[in-house]
Amino acid sequence: MDIKSFTELWDRVVGTQPDPSAWLVGGTALIALAAVLPDGIWRLSRNAITIAHEGGHGLLALLTGRSLEGIRLHSDTSGLTVSRGKPSGLGMILTAAAGYTAPPLLGLAGAALLAAGHITALLWGATALLLAMLIMIRNAYGALTVVVTGAAFLLVSWLTGPQVQAAFAYLVVWFLLLGGSRPVFELQRTRRRERSNTSDADQLGRLTHTPVGLWLLLFYATAVCALVGGGRWLLGL
Repeated sequence: MDIKSFTELWDRVVGTQPDPSAWLVGGTALIALAAVLPDGIWRLSRNAITIAHEGGHGLLALLTGRSLEGIRLHSDTSGLTVSRGKPSGLGMILTAAAGYTAPPLLGLAGAALLAAGHITALLWGATALLLAMLIMIRNAYGALTVVVTGAAFLLVSWLTGPQVQAAFAYLVVWFLLLGGSRPVFELQRTRRRERSNTSDADQLGRLTHTPVGLWLLLFYATAVCALVGGGRWLLGL
C-alpha cells in the first residue's frame, strides 16, 4: 500500500460521515428491540451480548495486571473467562464487575462515536477488538462465533456504502444498549429460582463482603443509565 492509499484509508476511518435520517435511527432501534424481547430470537442474538460480556472480563483482567488464560463461548450463550492473579483485591473485583457492565458501556461508547459522526471508526474499532479477542478464545464454538461476528463488521465496513454502514452501526449500538439489561433480569430470576451462588454478582458479594443485591442494583443502574444517555445521543436529543 503506497502513502496515498494509506492516507485515503486513514481519512476514511477517522473522518466523519453524514448524520443518518430519523427513519434509519428509529427503525434500527425497533429492529434491535425485536432482537431482544422475543425469547426465540434472543436465544440466538444473546451470543453477541456474551461476546461483549466475556470480552469485558478479559479486558479488565489485562488492564488490572492479571494474566488472561483464555475465553470460552458456549452454544447455550454462556461463557467463561479464566485469568490468573491475586484471588482478591481491586483487580479481581473490577474483573468480576466488568462482565454485566460491558455491553451497555460499549453501547454508550458506540453512541458517542455515532453522535460525533464516526461511523466507519466504530466499525473498524469493533473489528479490531474482535480480532484481539479471537486470540484468547479457547474453544471451537467461541472461535466460530467471534470470526462470524468480526467478518460481518469487516464486510460491512469494507464493501458497503454509507447508508448500509450507518444502518448496521446504529443497529449494533441500539442492540448493545437495549440488550445489555436483559441478562441482568435473567440473572436475578435464575438466582431466585435455582438459589445459585456462582454468578458474577455472588462472586462480587463474597469479594467485597457486601449484599449481592447491591451488585445487581449496580448492573441495573449501569444498563439503564447507558440506555438513557446513549439513546439521547443516538436520537440527537
